[in-house]
Amino acid sequence: MTAAKLITVSMRSIMRNKMRSFLTSLGIIIGVCSVIVMVAVGQGSQEQIKKQISSMGTNLLMVMPPRGPREANRLSITDVEKLRAEASYLSAITGEVRLSSTYVVGGPNYWSTSVYGIEPDYLKIKSWNMKEGDFFTEKDTQARNKVAVLGTTVAEKLFPGEDPVGQSVRILTTPFVVIGVLESKGSNSMGSDQDDVVMVPLETAVNRLTKDRKIQSIEMSVVSEELMDEAQTEVTAILRESHKLSATADADFSVMNQSQILETASKTSQTLTTLLAAIAGVSLLVGGIGIMNIMLVSVTERTREIGIRMAVGARRRDILLQFLSESMILSLLGGIVGILIALLASYILRTFMNTPTLVSPTVIALSAGFAAAVGIFFGWYPARKAANLYPIDALRYE
Repeated sequence: MTAAKLITVSMRSIMRNKMRSFLTSLGIIIGVCSVIVMVAVGQGSQEQIKKQISSMGTNLLMVMPPRGPREANRLSITDVEKLRAEASYLSAITGEVRLSSTYVVGGPNYWSTSVYGIEPDYLKIKSWNMKEGDFFTEKDTQARNKVAVLGTTVAEKLFPGEDPVGQSVRILTTPFVVIGVLESKGSNSMGSDQDDVVMVPLETAVNRLTKDRKIQSIEMSVVSEELMDEAQTEVTAILRESHKLSATADADFSVMNQSQILETASKTSQTLTTLLAAIAGVSLLVGGIGIMNIMLVSVTERTREIGIRMAVGARRRDILLQFLSESMILSLLGGIVGILIALLASYILRTFMNTPTLVSPTVIALSAGFAAAVGIFFGWYPARKAANLYPIDALRYE
């Protein structure tokens, strides 16, 4: 039997029971659709994470305090000054303190936001621009001037329809003069609004707001990407010396570069994507079992037909291929429908629900191939059972 004839006969058998064929393929449809959508959401999230981490800064190095609950934070402004004086691979550096959920009052309005105490190099490190006004200078930092720069969200909340530059805001109990507004950056990979922020000079923050010379992180920009490893080694050595750590003592800080941050975030997202895809893939297994079940029923219903075909010259191989092709076509059609639904679902998620999705052609091809493989795997036993029927017994079957 030729391939064209085989497909024609198989399609005729499938279309003879349209509803049953649809219900048989439903498990494959759901499985393929689920796997593609889950992987698309996971890959979309990974791409968004990459973009957001890239937007964090250029050739970024970050120094963080220890994460253990019993380990004290020893990062200070003195560390920043030592790095600025001795590090040879850095093009910009800033210490950072953060006050979360801090009420800021501007005129009759108030808003709970994050207040960052940072240094002038912060804009260069973060590749951030000003929308209006100016950023504070090194002179403002050294003089501990009470000046502030607002993110666009804070500016809109405190001064709707007004020019914030030159206005006065109160952070905790300290008044500040607004000297500029930052350009909008939007949300980060975690969905947090990066524009919901107020920035003040680091020295002003530690002396008037936190009342503590300890800082929460140090951020640096390396002169070139090729020197990231050398810069990381140098920064580690300088900070160990600053903290008077012996050669065998564990570091009381961690230095991470941009690629490490990206790798950590991507691994987390990839693990979650794999887990979700594996769960969705269970429905493919269920769909395959459903196909095998229906094909076994079909063999029983068509036993007499099989006997007639054998009586007029059909070989066992022809019977095997016919039932195997029916199983594969059922599964493949289910896979195609599942792919189409997945593409539509991904579009809806991306367009109307602002969920990042990335549908890979490779995943689509693998899904179609896997659907066909499921049909062959689960159709083999029913097809072999049909091919092994004795013609006389099959003709006598009622």
